[in-house]
Amino acid sequence: MVHLRKSNTEPIIRVYSEAKSMEIADEIGKKVMDVVYSLAK
Repeated sequence: MVHLRKSNTEPIIRVYSEAKSMEIADEIGKKVMDVVYSLAK
């Protein structure tokens, strides 16, 4: 599961990810961040 949240106080988007292991959660979060970065170009 992934949750994206725009900060109201900073110019950032927070990415929260959950999975069965920390490694999988990190991998999912990084993939979502790559998509967000590609859309910001």
